[in-house]
Amino acid sequence: MITFANIPETTKKRVVIIGIGFAGLSMAKRLDKKIYQVVLLDKNNYHQFQPLFYQVATAGLEPSAISFPLRKIFQKKKDTHIRVCEVEKIVEQENYVLTNIGRVNYDFLVIATGADTNYYGNQQIKKHSLSMKTVAEALYIRNEVLGNFEHALVTKDEELKKELLNIVVVGGGATGVEVSGTLADMKKTVLPKDYPELDFNLMTITLVEAGPEVLGTMSETSSIHAKKFLERLGVKVLVNTRVSAYDGNILTLADGKTIRAKTLIWAAGVKAAVIEGLPAESIHKSGRILVDEHNKVQGTRNIFSLGDVCIMFSDEKFPDGHPQVAQPAMQQGVLLADNLKRAHMKIHMKSFAYKDLGSMATVGRNLAVVELPFYKFQGFFAWLVWMVVHLMSIVGVKNRLFVFINWVWNYISYDQSLRLIIKPKRREE
Repeated sequence: MITFANIPETTKKRVVIIGIGFAGLSMAKRLDKKIYQVVLLDKNNYHQFQPLFYQVATAGLEPSAISFPLRKIFQKKKDTHIRVCEVEKIVEQENYVLTNIGRVNYDFLVIATGADTNYYGNQQIKKHSLSMKTVAEALYIRNEVLGNFEHALVTKDEELKKELLNIVVVGGGATGVEVSGTLADMKKTVLPKDYPELDFNLMTITLVEAGPEVLGTMSETSSIHAKKFLERLGVKVLVNTRVSAYDGNILTLADGKTIRAKTLIWAAGVKAAVIEGLPAESIHKSGRILVDEHNKVQGTRNIFSLGDVCIMFSDEKFPDGHPQVAQPAMQQGVLLADNLKRAHMKIHMKSFAYKDLGSMATVGRNLAVVELPFYKFQGFFAWLVWMVVHLMSIVGVKNRLFVFINWVWNYISYDQSLRLIIKPKRREE
């Protein structure tokens, strides 16, 4: 028997949004609540600021600093209902989604489920590597890395000690570059003070990228500078290098060479998190959801999809889809909210056209690359711009204040103060 998720009935049309990342949040905040009842479904009761996951993983920020409770965001939004649940299936013909807390009916459904880690079918790497797609996973990386340092202190096996100290990051996109650079900063300024008994000359940080350059989606100038900055920090950068296997101790490259490391952070790929029930013709060969210029899922009547990774929409300027960064997702969310209002008023919907506001990545202390539509620059000023943009993008004044205080303290003291190993404990039966 199918139960219902106890959402109040209303005379308004109901918009159900699955996933409250950048796209879902932008749309939910913009929707006209006088016209629509809004139902938000997410696995978590908070919004996560994904660009700073790596700072949680490297002990620069607490998870709570980049997470914001959904119920607080929508406290004053009447007729907005939040349910923490797992969406299991879409039943398109009957206009409802099936979740682990029951059935949720909709008039309009918006899929903004974001991305999962893509291991490209390599189950061994999936089993032994560490991914960073949620705050919880970032915290797990922090626990594992710090735990390995503690283990290195007490082992007498020199080869094992090297394995425990060594870290390999796979994937030369923004996440891989940022986490590699921050770890290299920690190696120089923080870890020798925390672990004076360890010789950090034994520690290597290796960034492995299958393509010809790091930050491959940015310009050649930014890629060259990012690689130069990483190498200046002591990161070993391997480009045109593919990973074939990892057993938890030894990383094997496609050319047969090996790297011994107890920590492998997998930042090499993402894939759309698609829910069962969509028509087969609406799924692109890449696994992304095909949408039209209004973000309506192809082959459906009233299902839409948003997100930089989740969807595939091609135009003349972006024949392979839009950049997989937050801006396209946020712009899609704002436009779809406005378009649903237009639809209610029986006005033609506007087509989506991505406005490129630029891209950026930080490499380490005082080092970043920034590309604006009219100007490219690198170094200290780029780092300041990166900090300001990310600080202002975080949800919540209190969160911004906490992040700002942490950043100022870290900059002045050369010391992240959050190096805690926090592991959940199961309740004893």
